[in-house]
Amino acid sequence: MSSSQAPPARVPPAVRGQHPLRRLWVYAADHRPTILWASFLSVLNKLVDLAPPFLIGAAVDVVVRGDAAWLGTTLGITDQRTQLVAIAVLSAVVWGIESLAEYGYSLAWRNLAQVVQHEARLDAYAHVQDLELAYFEDQSTGGLMSILNDDVNQLERFLDTGANHILQVLASVVFVGATFVVLVPAIAPLAFLPIPVILAGSVWFQRRLEPRYAEVRERVGLLNGILANNLGGIATIKAFSAEQREIERVADASDDYQVVNRGAIKLSSAFVPLIRIAILAGFVVTLYLGGVQALEGVLAVGTYSVLVFLTQRLLWPLTRLGEVFDDYQRAMASVRRLLDLLAVRPSIRPGTSALPDPVAGSVTFDDVHFAYASGGPVLRGVDLWVPAGETHAIVGSTGAGKSTVVKLLLRLYDPVEGRVLVDDVDVRDLAFDALRPVIGLVSQDVFLFHGTVRDNIVYGAPDAGDDAVWRAAELAEAADFVREMPDGLDTVVGERGQKLSGGQRQRLSIARALLRDPAILVLDEATSAVDNETEAAIQRSLAHVSHDRTTVVIAHRLSTVRHADRIHVLDRGRVVESGTHEDLVAGRGIYDGLWQVQTGEAAIRPVRT
Repeated sequence: MSSSQAPPARVPPAVRGQHPLRRLWVYAADHRPTILWASFLSVLNKLVDLAPPFLIGAAVDVVVRGDAAWLGTTLGITDQRTQLVAIAVLSAVVWGIESLAEYGYSLAWRNLAQVVQHEARLDAYAHVQDLELAYFEDQSTGGLMSILNDDVNQLERFLDTGANHILQVLASVVFVGATFVVLVPAIAPLAFLPIPVILAGSVWFQRRLEPRYAEVRERVGLLNGILANNLGGIATIKAFSAEQREIERVADASDDYQVVNRGAIKLSSAFVPLIRIAILAGFVVTLYLGGVQALEGVLAVGTYSVLVFLTQRLLWPLTRLGEVFDDYQRAMASVRRLLDLLAVRPSIRPGTSALPDPVAGSVTFDDVHFAYASGGPVLRGVDLWVPAGETHAIVGSTGAGKSTVVKLLLRLYDPVEGRVLVDDVDVRDLAFDALRPVIGLVSQDVFLFHGTVRDNIVYGAPDAGDDAVWRAAELAEAADFVREMPDGLDTVVGERGQKLSGGQRQRLSIARALLRDPAILVLDEATSAVDNETEAAIQRSLAHVSHDRTTVVIAHRLSTVRHADRIHVLDRGRVVESGTHEDLVAGRGIYDGLWQVQTGEAAIRPVRT
């Protein structure tokens, strides 16, 4: 799914806030036929599973009453042996149907669980990729990973077994209740007196478990966030000898998770013992009152046997309600978090326009104002024009807003006021796959994926052949060290490229950008984290590839941009100076002051701002 596609539309925002089971029904609309078929098989299996008590009662009736038994009076089968044969054949049929229904519902529910799990994970991941960067400012990686993994897996477990358990318990209550009302209407109210108590207790427990399991899911997300951050920063942890401190931090988060989970377990564990007391009351009532009626001849012995067996078959499985509701609440907490994520609407949506063909690559910032949600203004009326084919640099002190310019050009954020244009087209009108493929980004924070050198270079152009890959590597001055690697292009770079030096990672990043042959090349502090020799090599390659290509260079080291066609100085969110290196030095302004500091010369002349 490309970033220009609309996010999954399975969960309309209107359903947010409704019960998670209702929201899940809406989300899984495409699978409703499978859900209904699986539910039918679950109920059928339970109904057939309750048939043996009736057959046992019929067999007892045959032995006790002979030709006066139900089979004899109803079906006209007078021979007792023939009656028993009929019961045996019927038992075999019932067991066969029960087995087929169990196989069917198991297959249906488990396959449904796998499909929904797969779709939910992909939908959530695709949706996360469609959200603007501002969304991630207040989100932790661990929290999102908890939703994409733990919560999706919890949903899968519920569909795998939990839904079937709930349906079968409900089917048992309805069917057995109807049987009691028909056979012994006088005993039925007393025998079923525990059912309201059990159901009311289940609802009571459910309401108190729901917030506890919601908190459990939140604690899991926090714990996952710490673990993810620590694994990503393992080198820093080791460098500062912080292993024990981080172990203690993980232990504290794990203890918090354990505490809230223990509270939920304590409450859910009390459910079964209390329910057993109510079950015992119902069973004793049926056993005693039914037995009295059988002794008095009011109730047939076979019918009495049916009632006793049915009571046991109904009430004892209710002890699993605690486990079922426990799984249910865990699943609903996960469903709520998953669907809440899917209900987040991105504020930055792609346009529908395309750039003129061919793309020239001019860049214009027209009175651009911008502020991040968590801070004050970053850009204050920036006006900037980069003609097609020229190399322009943006310099300034830390926090001046240089990297924000790149984010606005890529439309990772939208301006609060003003416009950003490429070839005189507002980037807000462009489809993402019309804008971003024409921009090649080389960032200071190089991110390489775990895979081979080839995988990382072709990331922006997956169909590129080896000739094009080597050509890009040559332009980036990466070909020599790639050839020296054990497996060349097939060498695995490790997670985040940890097997490579900083300069090697940076050169592969440049090769990755150049392989797309972008009309606009953006270098965001591309040489700030490399040594002088590597910087010189990178500068040589950039000087070559930026020829006849629009190039925007964000730089802190002024020596790297002194040959740019034009240099723009940002200060406190405004462009305060523009010109060539020579013009700016001669102007004795902010740029000249920075140049004097970086070249080691005392800036003794007064600076005009």
